Amino acid sequence: MEALSKIFQHLSKIHMLVVGDVMLDHYISGDVFRISPEAPVPVISVEEERYVLGAAANVAHNLASLGVQTKLLGTWGKDFHGTCVEQLLQQVRITAADGSSMSGVQTILKTRIVARQQQLCRLDREDLPSRYQKAFAHAAAVESLERALAYVDAIIISDYAKGVVDQGIVDHLAHYAQEHHKILAWDPKPSHELNFSYLTLMTPNRQEAFALANMPEDHRHFPKELICKKIFQRYHPQYLVITLGKDGMLLSCDGNIVCQMPTCAREVFDVSGAGDTVVAMLAAALAAQVAPEDAMHLANMAAGIVVTKQGTAVVTAKEIMERAFEV
Repeated sequence: MEALSKIFQHLSKIHMLVVGDVMLDHYISGDVFRISPEAPVPVISVEEERYVLGAAANVAHNLASLGVQTKLLGTWGKDFHGTCVEQLLQQVRITAADGSSMSGVQTILKTRIVARQQQLCRLDREDLPSRYQKAFAHAAAVESLERALAYVDAIIISDYAKGVVDQGIVDHLAHYAQEHHKILAWDPKPSHELNFSYLTLMTPNRQEAFALANMPEDHRHFPKELICKKIFQRYHPQYLVITLGKDGMLLSCDGNIVCQMPTCAREVFDVSGAGDTVVAMLAAALAAQVAPEDAMHLANMAAGIVVTKQGTAVVTAKEIMERAFEV
């Protein structure tokens, strides 16, 4: 416990930058007592409505909840929901990088309708990725990106293929990280093909790992050695951590499997945003010079906690400390 406490004390001195697609998650929750007379659908009596940070903003929120000094560079609109994003960032002491808020684009909003803890549907409001890409390319000029990178110990690229992350941004971040010996982590979206010249960490899930290895998904068998080698040959990450759901996590270093850990989840309520928690904990731990196996152990505990929470959520250092004490 004393060693773990020292790790979190070190995290409070770490500065990290998250670059990626920012979303606002909107939850409308209630109960169902009858079926609508207008159509065979449930009538929901609304009991709660809340907004939480999503996608790259959720990665940043996870870092901040661990005590990391965090900056976020993404895109959201100058609209009502963009104001909500900014207020939520301020509440958790996340710094919004210059140029993130801009006119001409809609803040990405994901509205989930939940009744009796069961999600009934999701409503998405967003512009085409090309609009976010055009707006971000103009706002995130080299000067703006350089200001965001000042005094940063590690960088996380949180790509949801919504337009913020492109090859030019990747090349610039990779060059900076390599030149200044910084951690560069990537939470990938396989449908969005990117090339990397320098990469410290990749954190795909099982399905994404098959796609990144250019292999058809096999629901019965996971050829971990082959997949790790193929991903390494293509992207050359120093560390590859694949999240495997109920089968835990797998760590590969330079294409070779180091270890696999069983899941720490005692129950699974909602997996929304669990990948954000994993990449945040891993990258922060590596930036604090924690050994890769120990960093994955911390990420495994963090993921086991966050999936017990409803909706997009984060994990605190206190919760991880308490879970470690129980183990």
